[in-house]
Order: sequence, then structure tokens, then C-alpha cells
Amino acid sequence: MGAAAFAWPLISQMNPDASTIAAGAPIDVDLTPIASGQDIKVFWRGKPIYIMNRTKKQIDEARAVPVASLPDPQSDQSRVKEGHDNWLVVIGICTHLGCIPIAHEGEYDGFFCPCHGSQYDSSGRIRRGPAPLNLAVPPYKFTSDTKIQIG
Repeated sequence: MGAAAFAWPLISQMNPDASTIAAGAPIDVDLTPIASGQDIKVFWRGKPIYIMNRTKKQIDEARAVPVASLPDPQSDQSRVKEGHDNWLVVIGICTHLGCIPIAHEGEYDGFFCPCHGSQYDSSGRIRRGPAPLNLAVPPYKFTSDTKIQIG
């Protein structure tokens, strides 16, 4: 009994503190307030995450692009969850120098990085500018039709 009482504080101190756990913990996001054509920005692990409720027009335009013509070829379907094609979830950090792009700006109705002019389409794929890669898609899953969990 005495050994357990002595060992408990030593073992307990090896656990991460609450702020460390919170920094990497998954977050739940309710999608119901996001209307078609709108987006929100949340933070996960200190990174901005854009959640965009894309319109049919945005989806059709993204899917009409020949994948081979893209600097970082990826289909729109590979960047969204099946059955939830209207929801785009991306990390809002430009892949050029780490700036924060602005949603619904630029020539492709996606994201525009005003720092150096990188333009991403409504699927978060780089279309023009110095950025070498598409906006990253964080790990996420739908926990219901109106909620996602990021992380």
C-alpha cells in the first residue's frame, strides 16, 4: 500500500497536462448553421480549418477540371467524403510559405492567398501561383449527417 502511494505521484507526472491533451484532441463541429455556399473557420491543433458547404455549381466546376492539368493532381472526389460531396474540409494554411488564404476569393471561387498570389479552387487544389501543393485535408469523419469530428 505504501509503495502504491509513493509510486502514484511519480507515474501521474508522466501523463500529459490538460492543455497538451486539448491541443491534440479531436474537435466536434456542428454543420447545421452553415448554409449552402458558406464556410466557417475553426481551429484544431492551433491550425485554421476551413469547412465549406459547397454549392452544386462549385462541385460541378471542381469536377470538370482535368486532373492531369493540375500542379498537384488530385480528383475532387478524393478530397471529400463519399455521400457528403458538398462538404470540403481543409487546413487553411497556404502550402507556399504558410500564410492564411481567404475563402471565396480568387478566380476559382475557392481560396486566395494575398501574400504571394496562390489561388486554390473550390476543392482546395492549387490552380495558380507559387504554392506547390493543394491545401491539406485533415483527418475527419462524419459522426452524423450534421456533425463532423476533426482529428
